[in-house]
Amino acid sequence: MKYVKEFGIILLISFVGELLHSLLPLPVPASIYGLVLLFACLVTGVVKLEQVNTTARYLIEIMPLMFIPAGVGLLDAWGVLQPVLVPVMVITVLSTVIVMGVSGRITQAILRMGSRKKVNSRG
Repeated sequence: MKYVKEFGIILLISFVGELLHSLLPLPVPASIYGLVLLFACLVTGVVKLEQVNTTARYLIEIMPLMFIPAGVGLLDAWGVLQPVLVPVMVITVLSTVIVMGVSGRITQAILRMGSRKKVNSRG
């Protein structure tokens, strides 16, 4: 019953994200609305981490399975992709490298800020 309750909370927040997507004229996917709502609920304490933790971990573990239909869809669309394969590959590699670099720099900056706070609080 615990899993059903946790999954229900996640589904409810996802549904609210879908509603926001339908109501707001912004080019933001419903899943992003749902993620932001869940984050806001967790930060404010409206939803406690213990209320969704087990099911969320399970969903993260099975996430790679969710990419199989998309991969099959790409194989099915091979005739459309073949003429633009090189530009798509270049864009994919460049965007991956850029995202990795920016994410690494941001992570380093956050870690440095955290270590500075620790040093300042000690002395």
